[in-house]
Amino acid sequence: MSTDSPPRTALATLAGQVGEFAAATGADAVPDEVLDRARHLVLDAVGLAFASTAYPFAAMARDALARLGAGDHPVLGMPDRLAARDAAVLGGVLVHGMDFDDTHIPAVTHVSAAALPAAISAATAAGATTRDLLTAYVLGVEVSARVGLGGAGGFHDVGFHPTAVAGAFGAAVAAGKLAGLDARGITAAQGIVGSMASGLLEFLEDGAWTKRLHPGWAAMAGLTAASFAGVGWSGPGAVYEGRFGLYATHLSGREAHPEAVGEGLGTRWELMRTAVKPYPICHFNHAFADAALLLREEHGIRPEDVVAVRAAIHPVPGKVVCEPPANKWEPRDEYDAKFSLPYTVAAALVRGRFTLAELEEDALRDRAILDLARKVEVTADHEGAFPRAYSGFVELELRDGRRVSHREQVNRGHDERPLGNDEIVAKFHDTIGRVADDETARRVRAAVLGLGDDTPARDFAEACRA
Repeated sequence: MSTDSPPRTALATLAGQVGEFAAATGADAVPDEVLDRARHLVLDAVGLAFASTAYPFAAMARDALARLGAGDHPVLGMPDRLAARDAAVLGGVLVHGMDFDDTHIPAVTHVSAAALPAAISAATAAGATTRDLLTAYVLGVEVSARVGLGGAGGFHDVGFHPTAVAGAFGAAVAAGKLAGLDARGITAAQGIVGSMASGLLEFLEDGAWTKRLHPGWAAMAGLTAASFAGVGWSGPGAVYEGRFGLYATHLSGREAHPEAVGEGLGTRWELMRTAVKPYPICHFNHAFADAALLLREEHGIRPEDVVAVRAAIHPVPGKVVCEPPANKWEPRDEYDAKFSLPYTVAAALVRGRFTLAELEEDALRDRAILDLARKVEVTADHEGAFPRAYSGFVELELRDGRRVSHREQVNRGHDERPLGNDEIVAKFHDTIGRVADDETARRVRAAVLGLGDDTPARDFAEACRA
């Protein structure tokens, strides 16, 4: 345990506030409703990890990590075992790989994808209980969300992926808590991980797979930083608000609110504002899917009836799901499609739904969808709620001369329109059911919804293997 590093003055910083809060917070300090929602967020994440194993990226990630060495740590959704850090990397890839995982909307951050794999690995390595694991996971989510909030929606604008950047800090706090670090140690872990917080959005240009790796890398960075802090390694105390801290360097003078990192700790639980996705696409597209489906149903619209489509989106998320246009009109693969607003609207209008099936090869080559996507004109939305919510406006011009439109100001899944716990359970059974039998689904569900007792965390990790 760290005893003399970082310097005493570090506890007066934002990282110090987080360190003192995390060190002092046990499961008894977390409201029951927060713990119950946390179990359901974990259930969603674990179901997605299982479902991801059906895709080529899962086996490729496993093979790449296996080349780095053997280990005995269970892997989510797979029969394999890896070293603890590598299992966390793979867990992050699997939870986030389909881009169907939870999102803290104002933080623009997938909060479970790094915090959960880091907490599982750290808890298993420490011989902790599932009560410890659940508490550390909640703390990881809280910190990830607040670090993302401090960016005021600007990380995307400068090309950083906030899930990767903010997730590293949440993972460091979760891992530090499970390693038994005191306030100084958890403060140091944040300072150390600040030099590892990274993740570029360049994948948007050519459909590369790097985004899938980001939360796994963040989890590994958190575990590494906590281990270094545990032996007394120092980290800069003002890692958030300092002259060369996170916000000064990553946002280059743009609007930022570093104070958000420490605001409301223990009184406002950001985990409760975390949105579970109803669609397996970028969250920026969800309001557009709902708007298109509503217009289709209300007006009995057929694809051949549509002459033109206008979609209005805030410019910051617009960079992610509307640029470059060629990739968005005709996605090269399912990952391109997840980040295409034109494809989302067109597929919803053509097929009357948007499920994982709309990301399969037959849908990606469906000329009816692709031809309609070409008709989507994107404009700037000056009435939307971004970053508080992800708004969407869709207007259709029809052959009979009518114009019909709909605005979803607050996307479904947002904390103002949350998916209920029963809906999360149903989603879990749908996702895990793509690769596992009913007995496995029941075993995993029981293990996850039982989180918080005094059973060993390793038993939980074993229960969540394929």
